[in-house]
Amino acid sequence: MLATLRRIVQEVNAARDLEQALSIIVTRVKQAIKVDVCTVYLFDPTRDAFLLMATDGLNPQAIGRVFLARGEGLVGVVGKTEEPLNLDDAPADPRYRFVAETGEAYYHGFLGVPIIHHRKVMGVLVARQHDKRRFHDDEVAFLLTIAAQLSGAIAVAAANGGIQGFSSDQEGGELRPIVGLPGAPGIGFGTAVVIYPPADLGAIPDRRVSDVEGEVSVFRAALEAARNDIRILEQRMGDSLAVEDRALFNAYTLMLSSPSLENQTVERIRAGNWAPGALRDTIAEHTRIFDQMEDPYLRERAEDVRDVGRRILARLENVPQDQRQYPERTVLVGDEITASMLAEVPLDRLAGVVAVRGSGSSHVAILARSLGIPAVVGLSELSVGRMDGRELIVDGDSGTLHISPPDRVREEYLLLAQEEQRLAAGLAELRDLPAITPDGIRIPLYANAGLLSDINPSLHHGAEGIGLYRTEFPFMIRNRFPSEEEQRQLYRQVLEAYAPLPVTVRTLDVGGDKMLPYFPIHEENPFLGWRGIRITLDHPEIFSGQLRAILRASIGLDNLRLLLPMISNVSEVDESLRIIRRIHQELHDQGEAVAMPQIGIMIEVPSAIYQIDTLAPRVDFLSIGTNDLTQYMLAVDRNNARVASLYDSLHPAVLRAMMQVVVTAQRCGRAVGVCGEMAGDPASALLLLGMGVSNLSASVPSLPRVKWVIHNFSIARARDILDEVLAMEDTRSIRRHLDGILQQAGLGSLVRSGR
Repeated sequence: MLATLRRIVQEVNAARDLEQALSIIVTRVKQAIKVDVCTVYLFDPTRDAFLLMATDGLNPQAIGRVFLARGEGLVGVVGKTEEPLNLDDAPADPRYRFVAETGEAYYHGFLGVPIIHHRKVMGVLVARQHDKRRFHDDEVAFLLTIAAQLSGAIAVAAANGGIQGFSSDQEGGELRPIVGLPGAPGIGFGTAVVIYPPADLGAIPDRRVSDVEGEVSVFRAALEAARNDIRILEQRMGDSLAVEDRALFNAYTLMLSSPSLENQTVERIRAGNWAPGALRDTIAEHTRIFDQMEDPYLRERAEDVRDVGRRILARLENVPQDQRQYPERTVLVGDEITASMLAEVPLDRLAGVVAVRGSGSSHVAILARSLGIPAVVGLSELSVGRMDGRELIVDGDSGTLHISPPDRVREEYLLLAQEEQRLAAGLAELRDLPAITPDGIRIPLYANAGLLSDINPSLHHGAEGIGLYRTEFPFMIRNRFPSEEEQRQLYRQVLEAYAPLPVTVRTLDVGGDKMLPYFPIHEENPFLGWRGIRITLDHPEIFSGQLRAILRASIGLDNLRLLLPMISNVSEVDESLRIIRRIHQELHDQGEAVAMPQIGIMIEVPSAIYQIDTLAPRVDFLSIGTNDLTQYMLAVDRNNARVASLYDSLHPAVLRAMMQVVVTAQRCGRAVGVCGEMAGDPASALLLLGMGVSNLSASVPSLPRVKWVIHNFSIARARDILDEVLAMEDTRSIRRHLDGILQQAGLGSLVRSGR
């Protein structure tokens, strides 16, 4: 049976569309368990009924015409109960319904199993037998396995209109919205234009060349042509982007000018391979390490390298430049959309961006935010090939895509877009005002940053300093450890840009999911492995060099705060403090006028929660990293689509843990800040105010929305709300309660735009 299952799965995976996949399944299942009929019914939410979609043994003319309501007939019972139904004499069951339209006789043996995807019933798979027959347990298990394999394909088809296409009276029907990840805020309306990479590196074969030097010349000419293409795109975008965002195109130029890219490809050509094959292997080598990383930002840097490779390949293959016409309101759609692809669209026609892969850290998301263009990324269920020419609504606030929306949805979003405009105007008025509650309590709002390009946008949005500066990026973009002087110069730029406002610099937090190309770490479970402070304490030479650079960079500025990541026990704090004090003394002895900064620790590991009374007195402040704390508390990898829906910082356990941290730290006389995504969620900010946190640090676009909440809720009111929430038992109730409070306060537009 296992071999049969494998063959069916292989055939289904090779099917050209859902119709062929369903046909394969009913035919192969009928043969495998030797039944008279096999059928598939899929759930149609517009009718709240199950639609006959494929059959081997019944009248094929009934496909797309026979419906059974939820709970109607045996098929409806399986769909409603979400459990297998195994009957040896189906007509004797009072729930049985005879359907003459299918041309069926009275079949006695019946086995129906639900097709479920992410807790939703997508359909029912049915096997029927003329004779009385109760199916064996292994046959039930076989059908359940087939149904599980089918569920994902059906979910994708449902999202893209594949199911509706079977029913003649369903054409033009409403498709369910697809939920991905917010890429850039706002609402965009327009027509889909599907874009594909200009060339396919993966399709390039090896090929021997006789004129090696001629091939080298061809490659270098293609490399220069690709450089020129990027220069043109950068010039086209120049007037629309801030200087720091134009640096994204400088990254392309640097990659195209990289000696290693050119030299390694030339070496491979001289070893006998033709230029496209040599380029393919060089790009693969450069992207391999990035592809293995769990961190979305770093993993997506591999796509930038691949994009550079494809552009060189396009020049090698003389692929003509795209001359397509773009609609007046274009929504750019693709599997992966790079910064250079986006730059090819006239900006006055670009209304939205949609990508199957990617995250808010991808370059296209960064550019879209800078340009004010709504973007949704991470749409794993989207079938790009079916999108061209369709009307789309891009909801970049919630990360939702609406395909061929009905009038009522379109009208609702037009109203929301008007609300967004009013919200943006109101937030702009708050930009330069301090974040002070109605009862006079000031809550400093800081920005999270990791690149020099983050500095100007955060100042523009009213940040009062940097609450989390990630130092790992300079280590990751090099092929060696950065020198102490290279680090000092970089940190100095950041500290000077904000002086006298505080800058909290987190010491090196690599390992596990954030790999250094020259310092690889391979582990079974990177999130529970060798990372953060564990690595730097095991390698004091790395830690000491970074500390010297940070302390020297702060001379004369007096705005440095030092933050230690991934603290899980007291000994890590004691050892870190010993090293910091030693480095400070050494620099002082060498005549460097370095001041001892405030030192804090990140609370992101559950074990630290129960040691606050011993950890807090050792340091000056604490910072709760809600992203990792939530992940560890709930045992949920938020990058795993199967369990990502379980990840929510408003889980009662997370809230109670945070409350314990704040109360205990305050008893020790220590301030507590929050630097995770929770700090940028307006609804969550209400609870953080009630807990008594000292400051919030969030992504730049979130700051104005959180400031609006602070201006509208007193600390006393926030405490009352926190008490109400702590009495609740589930995340959904908490979220609903907080959303209702914001709406009652006239801040309903923050409910959707803050997520």
